[in-house]
Amino acid sequence: MTSASTPTPREFSLDIEGMSCASCVNRVEKALRAVPGVADASVNLATERATAHAAATVEAAQLAAAVEKAGYRVKAGHVELDIAGMSCASCVTRVEKALRKVPGVSEVSVNLATERASIATLGEIAAPQLIAAVEKAGYQATPHVTAGAAAQARGATALPSWWPVALAGALSLPLVLPMLLMPLGLRLELPPLWQWLLATPVQFWLGWRFYRAGWGAARALSGNMDLLVALGTSAAYGLSLYQWLGAPAMNGHEMAAPHLYFESSAVVITLVLLGKWLETRAKRQTADAIAALNALRPDRARVRREGRDIDVALAEVRVGDLVVLRAGERVPVDGVVREGRSHLDEAMLTGESRAQAREPGDKVAAGAINAEGVLLIETTAIGAETVLAQIVRMVEQAQAAKAPIQRLVDRVSAVFVPAVLALALLTLLGWGLYAGNWEQALLNAVAVMVIACPCALGLATPTAIMAGTGVAARHGILIKDAQALEIAHRIEVIAFDKTGTLTVGRPRLAELLAVDGEPGRLLALAAALQASSEHPLGRAVTDAAAQREDVQALQASEVRSVAGRGIEGVVDGRRLLLGSGRWMRELQADMQQLQARAAELEAQGHTLSWLAQQDGACTDILGLLAFGDEVKPGAKQAMAALRGLGIATVMLTGDNRGAAQQVAQALSISDFRAEVLPADKARAVEALRNGDGDGDGDGDGSGKDGKRAVVAMVGDGINDAPALAAADVGIAMSTGTDVAMQAAGITLMHGDPGLAADAVDISRRTYGKIRQNLFWAFIYNLVGIPLAAFGLLNPMLAGAAMAFSSVSVVGNALLLRRWQAHTPAKEQA
Repeated sequence: MTSASTPTPREFSLDIEGMSCASCVNRVEKALRAVPGVADASVNLATERATAHAAATVEAAQLAAAVEKAGYRVKAGHVELDIAGMSCASCVTRVEKALRKVPGVSEVSVNLATERASIATLGEIAAPQLIAAVEKAGYQATPHVTAGAAAQARGATALPSWWPVALAGALSLPLVLPMLLMPLGLRLELPPLWQWLLATPVQFWLGWRFYRAGWGAARALSGNMDLLVALGTSAAYGLSLYQWLGAPAMNGHEMAAPHLYFESSAVVITLVLLGKWLETRAKRQTADAIAALNALRPDRARVRREGRDIDVALAEVRVGDLVVLRAGERVPVDGVVREGRSHLDEAMLTGESRAQAREPGDKVAAGAINAEGVLLIETTAIGAETVLAQIVRMVEQAQAAKAPIQRLVDRVSAVFVPAVLALALLTLLGWGLYAGNWEQALLNAVAVMVIACPCALGLATPTAIMAGTGVAARHGILIKDAQALEIAHRIEVIAFDKTGTLTVGRPRLAELLAVDGEPGRLLALAAALQASSEHPLGRAVTDAAAQREDVQALQASEVRSVAGRGIEGVVDGRRLLLGSGRWMRELQADMQQLQARAAELEAQGHTLSWLAQQDGACTDILGLLAFGDEVKPGAKQAMAALRGLGIATVMLTGDNRGAAQQVAQALSISDFRAEVLPADKARAVEALRNGDGDGDGDGDGSGKDGKRAVVAMVGDGINDAPALAAADVGIAMSTGTDVAMQAAGITLMHGDPGLAADAVDISRRTYGKIRQNLFWAFIYNLVGIPLAAFGLLNPMLAGAAMAFSSVSVVGNALLLRRWQAHTPAKEQA
């Protein structure tokens, strides 16, 4: 029989991906059984599920690591819960601890400001199982609802949220009025019965939330703000009852009415309620960015069906539907313009203050406002798949995430409340035993418990992150997670891709050189290879071919892209290659005939593509295509802004050295690397991190005190994805590919590189607010607790100081909402 002290074994269920046979099953079972603490493991190939019985000390992450080391994957899940009843950093720690005990939970992050738990699971875990764990810890949990739905629920509430504060204040005012009138020489003393009648509903009705949450903490052998408030105010209330009812009877004779402390207990609860109400209001303001983004979604759309325009609910629109957009209306779906021309205001989506021209073939995003004209839009994405919905998800995820600096708060909060209770007990014993004044001893102990509530400590980091990510989103900077925000303030080097990042990314065909003297034929062959390409150079080729009458339309087959080199395929029965000079040299093609002109074009800053025919091992040059691209307006100011922030800039490009040098000189970038392959970009980022970040090649870099430099990468293409992932912070342009944005921690919603400087600036300011908040949260306790312990702070002042500490921390974070971006595009608008 298992003893009561032995921890209950845990059963884990893991969904395994990648198994194909019985051998795979044996490997996974063997890997799981090798984990210390695992008693048994069985794997079912048909259901692709592993079941492991392990000791209570075994974590789900250990099992996942063992499976992945064996060469397989554990299917991950994600659950978000709204948590009610949390009041301080200690509550956050308790909820996280309770959720981590649920078998299959691999990671938990609880955010006090958003009152949300983000749970990563190994396999599917039912929400009720997680909710039960939270409720067992003494809190309430429900499946997460969106900010919009929560706002609607608040609006449907019959009573305003401030009524408990107002009622508590009305009941407490008569109790504290005599103290306020005393300096004026007016003596007003309420009878003890009236004091009791006024204080009791405040203590046990309006203050019941503190007892309920405090009891949950005590039952779990833990502590939180509610427990401190409940104990402190109960002590003051109990002392008053004892002095009113018990003291005269014990003395056995008539005596003057003792001073009661009902006003202290009632006023402390009132002030704490006021502080929590102000704090909740302020926290809602930090979520304004999400509310504003949700407000961009229209409820209805005008769809053209069978030649008629009909008004339908947005939920009825399907991909492929033609949506009619009139002047002044918001775009309801993501799509492509099929008819009409107009300008769209996309400021709330991209932060770009100038209206953007849209014509047939251009993409539009839900939430933008049509300035003039009528547009016919073919729907390409609806609902959760729209850019707007993805932006909302990204902002919500960033605001719900926990920054690494929060770990310090978690460690402190784990021991904070027990330490405060111990200090309050020492205060009580110290004043009672050595000073002999047990009444004052109890009041001082109450003051210690009240002022030490760790509310501000728990709010210091998440409120600053919410405000920082929210204001960044309004200016077109989407921060995917809190870790990217925290690292960005330490960036020392930023590496930029060239095409589409520092340049417009819409190159034009500047010159054609054909070996056989037939440029039209050369362009026709190149256009056939690039017919389905989304690369900027490919579009330049097809656009140029469409504008020339001497270009015959040809078809290509067996077309494939060669990473970092070019494209190849079969046209007219010939295998053709179109790509960089580096590729041609690797294939030992004879480029001599066009080499002189190629050097001239390269020196002028043109990008070169060579067209060649391959026959077995022989590669023959057919001609040369030269492209020109313009530097983006504001790119030079962006580089200057980064240098002003003390950040070194580097350019990494797969283009030739001449084109790279022209752009680098135009932007005053001293360090650039040309003809860099995609995989080499990632290695270049690693080299910059190791110290070669100043461009002189001596390896001393820009890292401080010999440490590794913090490097960011800014790019927009698929070929930039490895470098974006390799950098400490990846920054993607939303004008580029989805692959690049997935690999990045920060996305810039319009193509201005100046937003990179703004991203660093908002990160520094947000991190500054986090440090300020943590300083004030700690300083309140470091100063307040000794004052209370030495009798220099009565319980009412302690309650006011505690409430003010929380409100001041949230208010300080809200100052970030006044931040303004300084991108050149905005200054010119």
